[in-house]
Amino acid sequence: MAKIAVENPFDDVKVALEEKGHEVNMFESDENLNGYDIGVVRGVSDVNVDQFDFPVVSIHGMSVQDVVNEVEQRLER
Repeated sequence: MAKIAVENPFDDVKVALEEKGHEVNMFESDENLNGYDIGVVRGVSDVNVDQFDFPVVSIHGMSVQDVVNEVEQRLER
């Protein structure tokens, strides 16, 4: 399964992704991260997506299930 970075405070997204079998780590918005397959952030405008070496999904306006679905769709590509 995938290694996923989820921005704090979205513990509910972390739990939902872990239930799907993914390895999930929480991070603070100002951290520079690498080595993940995909990330979940509060909003693309809230972070500098250049700080990541992986694609990101914006949680803004989405339910937990919507985020999980989007992450899994992106991972299939």
